[in-house]
Amino acid sequence: MAIVQISQITNRKGLQIDLPQLAGAELGWSTDTRQLYIGNGTLADGAPVIGNTEILTEFSDILNFTTTYTYKGTAAGYTVQTGPTAGTPITNSLQSWLDQFASVLDFGAVGDGITDCTDAINRALYQLYCREVNPQIRRSLFFPAGVYKVSGTINIPPYATLYGEGLDNSVITLVDSEGTVPYVAQTADSLQQTGANIGTNGAIAPQYVTISNLGFKSLDPLSSVFLVEDASNFRFQNVGFYGPMTTSNLTSDSNGTSGVEFASTPSLVCNQIVFDSCVFNGLVYGAVDSEQIEGITFTNSQFDTLYKGIVLGTTLPSVSGPTGVRITSNLFNNIWAEGIIFGVYASLNASGHNIFYDVGNHFTGSTGTPATSIITIQNSNNVSISDLFQRTDAFATTYPRIQLNDTIAAATTAISQTALAVGNYIRQNGSSIELPPSSTNTVTTISTNQATAFTLNYTITRNTLYRTGTLLVSTNNSGSGLTVSDDYVQNGDTGTILTVTQVGIGVTVTYSTTSSPGVNGKINYSVNYLA
Repeated sequence: MAIVQISQITNRKGLQIDLPQLAGAELGWSTDTRQLYIGNGTLADGAPVIGNTEILTEFSDILNFTTTYTYKGTAAGYTVQTGPTAGTPITNSLQSWLDQFASVLDFGAVGDGITDCTDAINRALYQLYCREVNPQIRRSLFFPAGVYKVSGTINIPPYATLYGEGLDNSVITLVDSEGTVPYVAQTADSLQQTGANIGTNGAIAPQYVTISNLGFKSLDPLSSVFLVEDASNFRFQNVGFYGPMTTSNLTSDSNGTSGVEFASTPSLVCNQIVFDSCVFNGLVYGAVDSEQIEGITFTNSQFDTLYKGIVLGTTLPSVSGPTGVRITSNLFNNIWAEGIIFGVYASLNASGHNIFYDVGNHFTGSTGTPATSIITIQNSNNVSISDLFQRTDAFATTYPRIQLNDTIAAATTAISQTALAVGNYIRQNGSSIELPPSSTNTVTTISTNQATAFTLNYTITRNTLYRTGTLLVSTNNSGSGLTVSDDYVQNGDTGTILTVTQVGIGVTVTYSTTSSPGVNGKINYSVNYLA
């Protein structure tokens, strides 16, 4: 189509390919591309260059003609020198600069909670991390705030970096109408192969993945959230693992769902996996595993509204059980049964500095009647150090905070908040009590639910008189047959008598002092027993 000239040649129109050099201030309209141009004019007119300049419209391709971008950094008060000299700055095209980042929206995902984004998300992961081995294609994948509905499992390959705008703001949600999708997301190799196919066809096993500020949620009570399989060097930072269950239907483990499950083979053992500041909620288990894993860490996380918290090594593994799991500085609350179980097939695992509120009370509240222990250790070579419990000492006599099950595992808070336990041996820190002249009072009371025999090591001081000894006590649950032996040495009569009485399950040690010497004394003591 030829250019049509209008009167005074003030504007022209035609196909983009036929656009001529326009006169100064003359307009040219490209009818096929719907782009508008104006002539620069001549150099004599003062134009810097001869040519046509596009006037921006809604159909302009900004990325095409904005060919250069140079970092200025003028907020610091000066222009940053990006090149070897101030006159040779480093420039990039706007397109290349924007391509430093990738959004899941670029691949067709829509965070409206309605559109099925399964294919779009998996396509984004494949194109960014699987299509080529060149590390330059591995851009971080951004999930803007929204709910990304999926109907199938998301397969996360090696080297992926996924991030959102908060674990409750950017959420990948599984809606499985047929109840056949096992997980919201799982680890995959560099060909997005999963299960027994991981590492076949020359693929790279799952490794070096970082996921942050994202939520993964299952709306199906039969679907778990995340499977970590044959993976190493993963980091989950501020990630939510959510299920649909509540305290009304978390009174059994029949659904068997979990926030995180692990699976390993002898050649691809899950190791160096970190869960930091994560949330596990609305599931049967927060995390569960019976296969070999090494160096897994749960820290600064919240386990809330679950049947059980973390369960390791309770079923027979194919090779060996979980080892090297560290559970530190987490909060456990609203958990029907145990918060942590180190099963008979788990070893070299540690729990420390965690806080337990309503755990093991069948959802009756943090001060409710206990129904299970809070931490159960069923194998030696596991440890609980400095864990803190809201369960009172009185309730702990029925179900101890930490149940060691005749192992030689160690715990610092097995029966009371002031006790050290190693295997069956428990030693309470004890206390110091003033002994006024001519007085009688209780030293301590031990429940036969804790022990039917115990020793009380003590030292009594009154003025310059000293007495140190061991009170040996044997009881029985019927309240009869109490046997007491007090073996001590002293440098003089301290005027103090220790007696032991039993009423029901309570065995009470009492002191009585004489009037002489007429000064206050003191007894320091500690109680030891075999659970």
